[in-house]
Amino acid sequence: MPTLALDPHVHSAASYDATARVPDVLERAREVGLDAVAVTDHDRIEASLAAARRAPEYGLLGVPGVEVSTADGHLLALGVETCPPADRPFAETVATVRDLGGVAVVPHPFQRLRHGVGKDVIEDCDGVETLNACSLFGYRNRAAERFATRRGYARIGGSDAHSARWVGRAYTEVEVPCDPDSATVDAVVDAIRLGNTAVAGRRTPKRRYLCKYARNAYVGAASLL
Repeated sequence: MPTLALDPHVHSAASYDATARVPDVLERAREVGLDAVAVTDHDRIEASLAAARRAPEYGLLGVPGVEVSTADGHLLALGVETCPPADRPFAETVATVRDLGGVAVVPHPFQRLRHGVGKDVIEDCDGVETLNACSLFGYRNRAAERFATRRGYARIGGSDAHSARWVGRAYTEVEVPCDPDSATVDAVVDAIRLGNTAVAGRRTPKRRYLCKYARNAYVGAASLL
């Protein structure tokens, strides 16, 4: 079955900790050979909807989505056009995402400093990010891989890019029942729901991750002044 290369975890400048403009995200996605991309800003969906509308101009499929701040950690809502409310329990948010026609994917799981959802909280979801390019240590991704395998969740790879340069650093190979050029958002969502995915790519260099971490700490401190 044909596969489609999707980066489902990208931030635009609409996220407080990111710098990429939507056109830059789309241009970079095209440059690195992706077929599809999802802009998933923190609790905001406007830029993602704009990216989904403009993606065909770049020969891409735009998957709308958002990274929701649940009461228990972050959750990617893929294939939705409405932003689920923040600060609700994880299980409730998963149900909301599904009611909106999307799939619920747990990004950077078990990483408390990155607002990852804990193992004891994840009783049901559609996918787990088993390759997050911004994970500082490889064992984090390996732990997520073991968890997803044990539970039977779709394996998801994402760049977690906060600047355009790193879009596509890690991505998901999604099996679709058609040529990738004619795939739809529904086809991608259905494939993730069925677990017809594989991960590809690699982690971002540690120095880049540390720079991002330092910048986030500065932004957080400045907000308290």
